[in-house]
Amino acid sequence: MPEKFDCIVVGAGPAGTSCAYELAKAGVNVLLLERGEYPGSKNVMGGVLYRKMMEDIIPGFHKEAPLERPVVEQRFMLMDKESALTFSYKGLEWAREPYNNFTVLRAKFDQWFAQKAVEQGALLVCETVALECIVEDGRVVGVRTDRPDGDVYADVVVLADGVNSLLAKQLGFHKEWRPDEVALATMEILKLDKKVIEDRFNLEPDQGCTIEMFGDATKGILGTGFLYTNKDTLSIGVGTLLSGLIKHKIKPYELLEYVKNHPMIRPYIQGSEPVEYLAHLIPEGGYRSMPKVVGHGVLVVGDAAQLVNAIHREGSNLAMTSGRLAAETIIMAKEYNDFSENMLDHYRVKLMESFVGQDMKKYKDTTHHFDKFPQYFERYIPMLNRAASQMFTVDGLSKWEKQKKIWRDIGSAGEKMKLARDVIRAWRVMK
Repeated sequence: MPEKFDCIVVGAGPAGTSCAYELAKAGVNVLLLERGEYPGSKNVMGGVLYRKMMEDIIPGFHKEAPLERPVVEQRFMLMDKESALTFSYKGLEWAREPYNNFTVLRAKFDQWFAQKAVEQGALLVCETVALECIVEDGRVVGVRTDRPDGDVYADVVVLADGVNSLLAKQLGFHKEWRPDEVALATMEILKLDKKVIEDRFNLEPDQGCTIEMFGDATKGILGTGFLYTNKDTLSIGVGTLLSGLIKHKIKPYELLEYVKNHPMIRPYIQGSEPVEYLAHLIPEGGYRSMPKVVGHGVLVVGDAAQLVNAIHREGSNLAMTSGRLAAETIIMAKEYNDFSENMLDHYRVKLMESFVGQDMKKYKDTTHHFDKFPQYFERYIPMLNRAASQMFTVDGLSKWEKQKKIWRDIGSAGEKMKLARDVIRAWRVMK
């Protein structure tokens, strides 16, 4: 490969490919490195792609991209061991172009997206590990790879190498992540007939549904389970903070099996056949865990920058936006032939002024709050299920009597005060 590029992007996930696509489109000589056999082979996410952020990069992408189903309904389950308090939104406006979001399979979508970057002029090199950044006089000038020809150089390097980002760690941008700053997601792809999927989820042909699960789906550990409909498969998984898995001494695959066999979920997946098993770390430290994202000759995007909105289960949209903003900054820096930290800091400013930075700030204390006070998942979700059971059971008791019983079941006056304080705390960290 050529020895010198305008830009090297490390990682062909949504963030890295977005950056490479925009740069190549603008005529920038860009190298896109991917350690996997192909883009998407090592990438994992729940499987929801948000249209607007992708549309900003490739208008009309949905007409050719390998998408699974446009999502018309989002369901949320607050689960106990044998019950679930469920609420949802179903909107047929999401079933019409330009749609709202889609389920995707990363192995298919990432390959397509990377190929679009190649068509714009990016050079994609797979099965290549970036071992470290090459630093000269305090400035990143390239990367050292595991290939025989070794070192490649560039005016600027973009780190899109995922949550662990060994390159950002090497530069001192972040330390080893704590167990309460990352989650481990395990998931399976389950084969199931297309018509069966549509019947079970009450969908019209080619429409999709997502289900997010809280509470007993994670055995009370801070995290969520998820079940998404694809064309002829289902994506089912569970993601929890590493600190919770360690504290409760639960193995990730055991938790996934627990979700699959939960009586509220088992009917959805009955008769399906596992075809793929995946596991991946997800950054969930939030705003307060964001590393340094700009240096001399280097930018950090996507998961490597801790850009995940854990409350709304959003990651790919933040990643793609960060990649696009990084590209815009590099194009400007190239015009001035200035790749200093001061010039590249325009990326950080743009990022924090965008919805990405605003949402990260809005929920900056949320994950840590719910991790610090586990009663939200361990006690209050089961309590809501019991209250719903009381109110909806017709057994000859008046609704006044039922309300009094629900009030008594909360506990003592002190426990009621604690519940009120916790509700107020949750409101404050999420408002």
